[in-house]
Amino acid sequence: MKTLFLQYAKCGTCAKAKKWLEANGIAYEDRPIVEQPPTEEELRQWVAKSGLPLKKFFNTSGLVYKSLHLKEKLPSMSQEEQYALLASDGKLVKRPIAVQGDLVLVGFQEAQWEQLKR
Repeated sequence: MKTLFLQYAKCGTCAKAKKWLEANGIAYEDRPIVEQPPTEEELRQWVAKSGLPLKKFFNTSGLVYKSLHLKEKLPSMSQEEQYALLASDGKLVKRPIAVQGDLVLVGFQEAQWEQLKR
């Protein structure tokens, strides 16, 4: 099963994850997250499958996140507003993301990504 790999070319962590995928012989479809951000529907599915709270999908260290003062604003936003916001700008989404069937991994932690070898 091919893994969907969402990444940002200028992201060091994404480059490390890509190298790991290749070193482990995992076939993947490369999708640039800024040019092709996830849709609201994709995000809803991935949040549900990942078991993570929606806030874990935000790139909290990104410049866009900080410039919009989302640390202060997110708690008072509805889930609908948060999904719409995430889908509006790929730079707001934490990366890399790997999607393989029902497995959704956000951020690169090698121990977690071992699950992609199944």
